[in-house]
Amino acid sequence: MSSSLSRRSFLGLSGAVGLTALTACGGGTKIGAGSGSPASAAPTFSGGEYTGPKVTLDYWNGFTGGDGPHMRAMLETFNKQFAGRIEVRNVTRRWEDLYPAMPTAIAAGKGPDVAVIHNDWVGTFAARRTLLPLDDVVGALSLSEADFIPAVWNAGVYQGKRYSVPLDVHCLGDYWNRAHLQKIGLSEAPADRAGYEDALAQLKKAGIAAPFWMPNKWPAHLMFMSLLWQHGGELYSDDGTRALWGGEPGVRALSWMVEQIDKGFSPAQVAQDSQYAAFKNDKVSFTWDGIWQINDLKTNARSLQWGLGPVPNIGGTAAVWSSSHNFVMTSQAGKDGDKVQAAKFFIDHMGRLSTEWAKAGMIPARNSAREDPAVAELPQIRLAADLDSFRFLPALPGVGDVQSKALELAVAKAVLKQASPSEALKEGVATANKLLADNKRKYAR
Repeated sequence: MSSSLSRRSFLGLSGAVGLTALTACGGGTKIGAGSGSPASAAPTFSGGEYTGPKVTLDYWNGFTGGDGPHMRAMLETFNKQFAGRIEVRNVTRRWEDLYPAMPTAIAAGKGPDVAVIHNDWVGTFAARRTLLPLDDVVGALSLSEADFIPAVWNAGVYQGKRYSVPLDVHCLGDYWNRAHLQKIGLSEAPADRAGYEDALAQLKKAGIAAPFWMPNKWPAHLMFMSLLWQHGGELYSDDGTRALWGGEPGVRALSWMVEQIDKGFSPAQVAQDSQYAAFKNDKVSFTWDGIWQINDLKTNARSLQWGLGPVPNIGGTAAVWSSSHNFVMTSQAGKDGDKVQAAKFFIDHMGRLSTEWAKAGMIPARNSAREDPAVAELPQIRLAADLDSFRFLPALPGVGDVQSKALELAVAKAVLKQASPSEALKEGVATANKLLADNKRKYAR
């Protein structure tokens, strides 16, 4: 992944930045009536290598951190292998800059032909008609849900059409301090609620003042969503008109987070990034964060003895917030039949390199890549033991805006003790429902 800061910036700002930018570049029209319409005669992909004249593809992505060198190495190999036929020009921008820039650049013919975007942006860009469907690609290659982690495969579908091919899954994990756990006779973090809470109590008795710091910002909303799903809740109604995270499952999830402060396992009002910094500095026993921190810990916390496993099952159902990098083809490529074929070939080829991509700290989306002996022993693969636990944001256009302006603020308000969990969620849901109604109008097709 990118560095924790740029990753956090993207997930925290994606909705607010993206909706504003997309609305602005629509020139006052409905967002669904965007300028990027699919080419009427785009050729069907039949598989096999690209055989047309030489083309140059502009490829945009947000791999600006520790994952960047791995992607650049994959691209260099591709360009050498297919020199004289396809040249891929790599354009790397921070995620929070890439998303608002894409529609305007594509409309002007100066954007990407292919790109990597996160799954929760697929619906927004598909509704904007910035992307072209890729059903013929997966059809020609006989790809199906059986070849991938099911949840990430289904996350690439919007209104019955496939707009993306998944490269990976990245999710929250539970990092633990091995030396701290040894003090209470454990070799790894407990996987269930009773064991986890008992371990926290024992750690406090063993002299760890605050073994599990509870953030109010990043990644608090990711923790909340994981706990919501664990308690049997859902984020939004199937038709995308109602926020459901304010019900009883949401209250139980958020209450558990607040209880960690009430029980003295966490300080109050933990500052941004403090929980992860404290973990790296040997002060915290447990911290929930993304698998993108693996390489950071290996590089910048070499003296720390740490382990990683799935987030514990607190609510009764194994579930964890997850996201995914996805290859997409844009409407800019759709204006040139040769680019369409070359872009689809590139997407297929790169998707099959997910074994190499796993070295960047990702969980390969393809089942065959995770079974590769070179990948199977990587620390993040353990988190894929239960594929049914991965949960993703739905492909709702503008969902990031709802998350940042409603859900995230509600979680922060409760953790900061500015309102009870039920009050904070009730207020947040009211805001979310208004935003969902606005999005229905803005993205009408």
